[in-house]
Amino acid sequence: MRNPSSAAPAAVVGAVVGGRLAAIGRFCFRHRRWVLGFWAVVLVAGVLIGGRVFEGSVAGASSASSEADRGAAVTAAADPSEGTVTAVVDGKQAGKPLSDPAVRAAVEKATAEITGLPGVSSALDAYGTGPAPAALRSADGAAGLLTVRMADGATTAQTDAVTARLAALDGAGGAHVTVGGDLVLQQEVKKQTERDTRFGEMVTLPLTLVVMVLVFGGLAAASLPVIGAVASVGGALLAMFGFSRIMDIDTSVLPIATVLGLGLSIDYALLMVNRFREERGHGAGIAAAVERTAATAGRTVAFSGLTVAVALSGLFVFTSPVLGAVAAAGVSVVVIAVAAALTLIPALLGFAGSRIKAPAKPVSDEGFFSRTVRRVSKRAVPVSLACVALLMAAGAPFFHAEMRSSGAAVLPASSAGRQVAETVDQRFPQAAAAPITVVVEGGAQAAQAYADDVVAELPGVSGVRAVTPVSDSVSTVDVLVPGDPQGAGAKRVVDELREHRGGLTTYVTGGAASVVDFQDELSSRGPWALGLVAAGTLVLLFLMTGSVVMPVKALLMNLLSLGASLGALTLVFQDGWFSGLLGFSPTGGLETFIPVLVFAFAFGLSMDYEVFLLARIKELHARGYGCRRAVELGLQRSGRIITSAALLMVIVFAGFAAGDMLMVKQMGIALAVAVAVDATLVRSLLVPAAMTFFGEFNWWAPAPLRRLHRRFGLSEHVELPELGGEGGAAAIPAQRPAKDLVEV
Repeated sequence: MRNPSSAAPAAVVGAVVGGRLAAIGRFCFRHRRWVLGFWAVVLVAGVLIGGRVFEGSVAGASSASSEADRGAAVTAAADPSEGTVTAVVDGKQAGKPLSDPAVRAAVEKATAEITGLPGVSSALDAYGTGPAPAALRSADGAAGLLTVRMADGATTAQTDAVTARLAALDGAGGAHVTVGGDLVLQQEVKKQTERDTRFGEMVTLPLTLVVMVLVFGGLAAASLPVIGAVASVGGALLAMFGFSRIMDIDTSVLPIATVLGLGLSIDYALLMVNRFREERGHGAGIAAAVERTAATAGRTVAFSGLTVAVALSGLFVFTSPVLGAVAAAGVSVVVIAVAAALTLIPALLGFAGSRIKAPAKPVSDEGFFSRTVRRVSKRAVPVSLACVALLMAAGAPFFHAEMRSSGAAVLPASSAGRQVAETVDQRFPQAAAAPITVVVEGGAQAAQAYADDVVAELPGVSGVRAVTPVSDSVSTVDVLVPGDPQGAGAKRVVDELREHRGGLTTYVTGGAASVVDFQDELSSRGPWALGLVAAGTLVLLFLMTGSVVMPVKALLMNLLSLGASLGALTLVFQDGWFSGLLGFSPTGGLETFIPVLVFAFAFGLSMDYEVFLLARIKELHARGYGCRRAVELGLQRSGRIITSAALLMVIVFAGFAAGDMLMVKQMGIALAVAVAVDATLVRSLLVPAAMTFFGEFNWWAPAPLRRLHRRFGLSEHVELPELGGEGGAAAIPAQRPAKDLVEV
């Protein structure tokens, strides 16, 4: 082996760079006005057309594959309805009982007027006799409900007219009126999600610009990643708008896809601009520097995007429409982010390249990261064990995590829809949604017999409400359970009801049933999704490194950092740590699909940084450096860009976590923790320690696989001919060591 202390041989690029990515960069540089015009059109279209994606989204998309959703579909088919709008009329604060003549007159007048409005199927208030009005009166007699059922196909304008008329009741007779119901909740979820998404974008983009000015030391270089990110978001909105035309896109998908696109776009553009500055510092002209950037950093971006896409593709295994929509939107967002980095950034470099300051001196081989690696290498085993123990301890809280369907609790406490839902649960127990509802295909008599003979006799059931006929052939049975309506006891009752159907066709639905269905799908399909992601990742990293050891280590390390993220998620959102600081009320668990999404996103982002680091280490090892020196130089030369990229990603995630939607907040906090842990503890300590411990065994692969890699392997490193001469690039300063000239 060559002495790595001497100048390692390197080939550097000249005027013409081989490879498809270099050709793309060359084309975009030469036709930069057309490329910029294309992305300007994408951005404008994304704002004008894609901005309407929130209107076409669905709050709570359902799946025909789960029993709970099939039961809801049977009920909806038997008695179609668009949904309900509910007003709470409360005279408690003004000392006015519900029976106050002025309050009653105002409510009954509103009920009569609303009944005649277009799109209204029925309106029912708390006055009158019978069990239905009685259920709409609070136990203290101070409040009542006015429930409006909208006909199937009722428009948003018709629903808004009903909502406005109910809101006009406020103050009538001294009573306070709050308007909610499932239709109002759906609209509030859409509006709050859109507000949080816009807020996240407005907060993160200026902050990332400030950080990049500090990283690059100039506004010209710092502004390019921001421009690329804005254009990518425009493209992402267009893609999601297109998906919303052909499939149900849950409202929660939109900010999740947006935050991924924003973070990846900034990271990829940062890598491209940083490489361009290095090439200019090596003496390359603008055109040659753009080609070299596309040929080297462009490969890293493309490979990184592929690894993230593979991680997200695991979500396609699940039948949940939310997870499927996230997978489709996420993969498209990754493709757009990569496309922007490989086309728009070279074009922008053509316009602003002369104003981007090149480094005054080459990258030093001595610094914070190289010293850290040397210290870690001396204590590789203790450092490895300490890091693993710390990460496992951080992930331990996830073992007691509870999954929940939060319902109205995903909205902030100030939301009218949430206030109405909580008031109904607390003060109107007979009108509140039952923890478990059994949909029975049969007449009311058969359903009543089933309720008396089967349901009421099951352990864990505290009561059964009167059977509600939906149609001549469909009835519902509301089942009450003590304690947590989505706790272990309620889930056991769901399982018992599904085992004892009384010879009837039944569907067990409700919040507890939905959680059980999702957990069943997770246990049956989760291993397949994990296997798909693991296999894809192992194959990709093997094709990049030619080793079977490093991909396995990378997989295990990513799982450790992922566990730490899920542990933090449990402590914060289930156990309530820092809930006051973060501005939310704990619901006692995690939203059902959030841990799955965190796994896919955090795993992909961790692999993102794994590619950044391994590409540099592999390049140095291939040039003759020993394993320890390759790790030392690799982290020294890539540590700054990885740390900067991670900081920017944390800013993006934290900006979205500052919103009020609970699901978005959970995703933002979890991903911010995952990125911070991965870029610091894992990449700076655990990776160097583990690679030092394994030594040259890091690069081991069986002989057949080595032959396979020689034939089909991918390379992040490009052999580049000499600068200078025909390309118009300046000659390389003679005093600059050749080993500084090839960096990815």
